[in-house]
Amino acid sequence: MKIVYTIVVVLLILFVITFSLANTFPVRLQYLDLIDVTVPVYLLIFICFLAGVVFTGFMGIVERFRMSRTINQLNRTIRELRREIRSAEPPPVLDEDRTKPQ
Repeated sequence: MKIVYTIVVVLLILFVITFSLANTFPVRLQYLDLIDVTVPVYLLIFICFLAGVVFTGFMGIVERFRMSRTINQLNRTIRELRREIRSAEPPPVLDEDRTKPQ
């Protein structure tokens, strides 16, 4: 399995390198009068991809916190219902034969 992982990583690195070498022409980015910068196409694509990965990771973290809160609320409800069931049960009846010494 480690060999398969290594092969996949090497292929991914080769793809990134060849993609970068094939897309080096500059692109001018301009936003109002605040930003005016020239970057290679591959860098722009990688930055957009990285921004997407970070945004997706952040959304995953938010969803995980929401799910944890829901799980905690449901566990609290389960504990309360179990306490309610235990309090509604009649007390155990002791058998008179067991209580008498033999």
